[in-house]
Amino acid sequence: MINICEIQTGYTARERLEPAQADGLMAIQLRDVPADGGLAPDTLTRYELGDIPERYIARAGDVLFRSRGERNTAVAIDENWSGKAVVVLPLILLRPNRQHVVPQYLAWILNQPAAQRHFDKAARGTAMRMIPRSSFTDLIIDLPPLEEQKKIVAVDVLSQRELELSKLSATKRRTLTTAVLIQQAQAAGTQQHIEGKTE
Repeated sequence: MINICEIQTGYTARERLEPAQADGLMAIQLRDVPADGGLAPDTLTRYELGDIPERYIARAGDVLFRSRGERNTAVAIDENWSGKAVVVLPLILLRPNRQHVVPQYLAWILNQPAAQRHFDKAARGTAMRMIPRSSFTDLIIDLPPLEEQKKIVAVDVLSQRELELSKLSATKRRTLTTAVLIQQAQAAGTQQHIEGKTE
């Protein structure tokens, strides 16, 4: 059996996190990882955390999994990121084995329907849905060769960009259509006060 990645639950803060100045340590919390993907390391807040074990420290290429909430998705940290941040529960830190899996592919496959159905079955709690760390031990994923993984990720990025452009185009068309219709209404009619009876 291939060891695809190391799995580490996030750091449990015993006290309320207190913001710090430049000498503090950045923390990645659930709110920093949008359910629809993306992570902006430059927006992370620094906190007074003291000495944190290395296993909780995120690195470029690590994958973060949202184990709490209605959407349990994963995102890969940008390969060019050179910062240092502690991963805080309820995030789960996945450290890919680069010999077998591309980080972006691991995040992508965890977000696909098959894996999401697996997490749905493993979910606990009603008021606050939670995915236990143990659910990863019996999760089966498709693992093509590395080069194929990179191609899949590249196509997915292009597809996502196409979707974003399509939405932007549709919004602009809607705005333009509305402006034309307003001009048509103004040209075809006269301006009147709205009057109504009062009881």
